Amino acid sequence: MKTIRTTALATLALALLMPVVSSAEDAIVSDTAPPAPRAEHAPAHRDGFVWAPGYWEKSGRSFRWVSGTWISERRGVHWVADRWEQAGSEWRYLRGHWEP
Repeated sequence: MKTIRTTALATLALALLMPVVSSAEDAIVSDTAPPAPRAEHAPAHRDGFVWAPGYWEKSGRSFRWVSGTWISERRGVHWVADRWEQAGSEWRYLRGHWEP
């Protein structure tokens, strides 16, 4: 029983450490530009954490602001924040992710 629990916890830990990958199939596309980003002031530095700034999330036909948050630091990589990019007449949401 202890071995099963240990294996399950190790599997969960590895899954949480895997980078978030977004494919074209789950891309969020809008024909409406998101509002301008809100001014957020990152709190003072916290050892072992990285500040992930807020972003606009598409909610039905409108946008909803998601406030920034602290995320656990990963050594050897840096956080690329969630953002919207214009592609022609459309706007594509790019999910935040870790990059080397």
